[in-house]
Amino acid sequence: MKYIESFRESDKINGVYLCKYKQSATAKNGKMYENVVLQDKTGTIDAKIWDPNSPGIGEFAALDYIYVTADVTNFQGTLQMSIKHARKADETEYLPEDYLPVSEKNIDEMYTELMSYREQVENPYLQKLLQMYFVDNAAFIEAFKKHSAAKTVHHGFVGGLLEHTLGVVRLCDLYVKQYPYLKRDLLFTAAMFHDVGKLKEISNFPENDYTDDGQLLGHIVMGCELVGFGCRHIKNFPKRLMSELQHCILAHHGELEFGSPKKPAIPEALALCLADNTDAKLESMREIMKTAKDSKEWLGFNRLFDSNLRQSSEM
Repeated sequence: MKYIESFRESDKINGVYLCKYKQSATAKNGKMYENVVLQDKTGTIDAKIWDPNSPGIGEFAALDYIYVTADVTNFQGTLQMSIKHARKADETEYLPEDYLPVSEKNIDEMYTELMSYREQVENPYLQKLLQMYFVDNAAFIEAFKKHSAAKTVHHGFVGGLLEHTLGVVRLCDLYVKQYPYLKRDLLFTAAMFHDVGKLKEISNFPENDYTDDGQLLGHIVMGCELVGFGCRHIKNFPKRLMSELQHCILAHHGELEFGSPKKPAIPEALALCLADNTDAKLESMREIMKTAKDSKEWLGFNRLFDSNLRQSSEM
């Protein structure tokens, strides 16, 4: 198959792609057409079906794998596809792993490294809490390894939640070395749990979209609830330690306007907030620069960074 990242204007495409999105629309002349987003593991591309009633357009829905014949065009500087023929693909025509964005890093190796940080936690209550989820709960481990960390902004791929969590823990390890007054056990545990609510906030691939609970509650609240549930099932878990751990999770976005119910009130909560923001922002920048490839031109205004962006020059 030809991957989306290699598409060029005027390409003729014949192959199977995941239909990420499909919706009917009406052109200015009153004619109906279909807006479609196609996906493979290298990215997504907008597509149009200008004549949805054509006999060459079969029935299919969002999240179906479809075989398309299409032309790659350029619309206002962005590539899109004009679909001529489309049909739902047979299961023998595709491998699902070709269509899901996956971490470029080895998932099992990342999890092993994450567990090496878990083993450094000495507090017996925090040890038991981490053991409960990250060692003894096979369903949790499987979900944690495969889940994304976001719908679109950063680490929005299979293994993204694990990769982001490991990145945050690594930064927390640096902070502890630089600022020894930080409580390592509390910070490492909070870092490992800080985004576990995303397991319920965002649905599994290939959908990878916000769930009802994700919209109504959000991952910060659900992560806090999960940690509280675990703490309450460990005999004599210290109430103050539980509150401090939950506070770190509740405050890890730093500001009320960024979704945190609380602002950081203890040093470990501040350290976690800074580590989370650093990893998320730098990964977002990396993903933006990856799409720019070798271009040294300005990429345009980006709302996340509130700035016009471009690649840095090589010395």
